[in-house]
Amino acid sequence: MAEFHIAGGFRRAGANVGRVFRKAAARAVLPRRGRAWLAVRLSGAVQELAPPRLWGRSPPLGLLDLLRTLESAADDPDIAGVVLRFGQPLEGWSRVLSLRRAVDHLRQRGKHVIAYGEVLGAESLVVASGADKLWMPPTGSVLLVGLRFEGFFLKRLLDRFDIRPEVLRVGSHKTAGDRFVRENMSPEEREQLGGLADDLFEALIDAIATGRRLEPDAVRDAIDRGPFSAAAAEHEGLSDGCLYPDEVERELVRLAPDTASEGEDELPQLLDALLYHALVVADPGWRPLLADLPRIAYVVGTGTIHRGSGARGIASETYRDIFERIRREDGIQGVVLRLNSPGGDGVASDLLWRSISRVSEKKPVVVSMGDVAASGGYYMAAAADVVLAEAGTVTGSIGVVGGKINLQRAYERLGVVKDGVERGAHAGLFSEARAYTGDERAAVQRLLDAVYDTFVDRVAKGRNLSREAVARVAQGKIWSGVRAQTHGLVDGLGGPLDALAEVRRRAGLLDSDRFLLECYPRLPTIPSLFSLLRLLPGRMELW
Repeated sequence: MAEFHIAGGFRRAGANVGRVFRKAAARAVLPRRGRAWLAVRLSGAVQELAPPRLWGRSPPLGLLDLLRTLESAADDPDIAGVVLRFGQPLEGWSRVLSLRRAVDHLRQRGKHVIAYGEVLGAESLVVASGADKLWMPPTGSVLLVGLRFEGFFLKRLLDRFDIRPEVLRVGSHKTAGDRFVRENMSPEEREQLGGLADDLFEALIDAIATGRRLEPDAVRDAIDRGPFSAAAAEHEGLSDGCLYPDEVERELVRLAPDTASEGEDELPQLLDALLYHALVVADPGWRPLLADLPRIAYVVGTGTIHRGSGARGIASETYRDIFERIRREDGIQGVVLRLNSPGGDGVASDLLWRSISRVSEKKPVVVSMGDVAASGGYYMAAAADVVLAEAGTVTGSIGVVGGKINLQRAYERLGVVKDGVERGAHAGLFSEARAYTGDERAAVQRLLDAVYDTFVDRVAKGRNLSREAVARVAQGKIWSGVRAQTHGLVDGLGGPLDALAEVRRRAGLLDSDRFLLECYPRLPTIPSLFSLLRLLPGRMELW
């Protein structure tokens, strides 16, 4: 035991030595006079956790780090405001709603927020419309045309090759298999996607109307007449004017004169969000040598759930190891599970549900659901103490689908014969060379029914609902985060920072208490050469 404490003391001492270098780097590169604008680049799909790179440009901040950076900047007297530089159109409704909340918080704390981009889509506009000023170059455009959900249906293609999918399901609205057996959307799928589109459309209108101080009906009318050139967007009240980058820089100095750099040009001092995060936000302060700071685990699960191990998707063995390590580690006082998954293997989902349940017996677990937490993804979430979603999170899909591909007629067309001998009435059940028999189909349906019953039971227990209440919102139906809350499937609306605040509260930590945040799966922490070079003083280029 003594050796453990000694080893921990050495680790904490090493962390303090590292902090000495961090503070020295901060003195070298952070503005020495006046204040600075925090420059944030936003482009495409913001990753949950940004992986490091050995070569080339450092990756942009992951969502959690970006939100924590903006939260820190809101209360930093050395930060005059934030410049949001939009690149490729943003993706993911859950993520943009979290970012918009961060922009609103900045303005509530008295910080300037400036947005600039050449081409803005609907998701980008959700974030950008929250800024004090939104500028674009004269040749820019706002691609605001509404929302559309669509998908491919493969039945006609499969028919051409005489491929016959055998799809079974539990749940009237479990439509995952429709892609293979239908030529278009079923009424059930059209119904639930319509409800999701309604909620997201209202969130889009509300975000733009609130941020741009427009009437909701005016925003609806504008959407129906989009897209817009930069000049037309200004006329509609969607932006504040057309400026080139050098003109934006002059405006930044005008808005915050104390950010002007030395010299005749009076350029604004810009501080890269990557650098600010590394030197300020990621600094937990001096570590006590005799006892470590409280620790919070932040586990990110993204992609399809499957059995086995590996880095692809949510592998059951990989994540069970993570949860078991967290459960056994007394220094970890709470867990945030950030889920972004459409589901996957039923057995893997149940194994992970069990692992999460065991963690929650010892320490609080709060789930933050991303763009989608459906089917197996929601199965995992049901094991947590608290479940949070964004208004646009695709939630639920409590149902089961299964089956196989029947290639018998395709083989015949190719002149291929697959023959064999069998022992047992259902020995050919998994063969792709023939269809299910009636008895086999009934056997598979019984398996799916059993999985569905277990799924409903898990949700009823985890959400403290009656089985009848869960059954009413199950049947494979999907819900927006807003509607999921009304049905008791989630506890509230919020993003990663709200989940962190909730788990800290449940762990008994005060807002003023320092803590260490540990992210899982663990990523290598080798900094890129570019990252190291960025620590040298120099002029940041935002444009």
